[in-house]
Amino acid sequence: MIYVSRCYRIRESTPVVHAGVLRAWGRDLRWAWPKDGNRETLEGAGIALADQYRKQGLDMWPEYAHYDNGGEKSVSVEAGLADMLTRMESGRFKVFKHNNDWLDEFRLYHRKDGKVHKEHDDLLCATRYAVMMLRFAQTPKEHSTFHGPIKYPKRTWI
Repeated sequence: MIYVSRCYRIRESTPVVHAGVLRAWGRDLRWAWPKDGNRETLEGAGIALADQYRKQGLDMWPEYAHYDNGGEKSVSVEAGLADMLTRMESGRFKVFKHNNDWLDEFRLYHRKDGKVHKEHDDLLCATRYAVMMLRFAQTPKEHSTFHGPIKYPKRTWI
């Protein structure tokens, strides 16, 4: 089950501003990023976008968001959209109703000449990246169990 419980969208801002907002959501969150996040940007003075967010304290995945198809990486937009649609139709994808920006993008999402019209779709793309990386998702209980203190059994030695 996937829940979109929160979203954030702002235009023409820097990674410093974005990271400041996203860090407040929780230090234990891990962030997926697109394949082009490795590309050096003019605005970042030649530093890859994913690295700029890392430097701002966000826990970025070591590699870009992708499906793992038997050892082969796939970043197919169509596969991601089909996955999301299947989850929506089967009731395994829910968006909290206060996420107006996400719902607005979803309502405007469409195809032109059979191809996805990729304009004003930042939140939907971010959601698609999260869906691609779902295989790594953990509940807070799983996370704290894995990262908690090691508990050794009490033993007596003779």
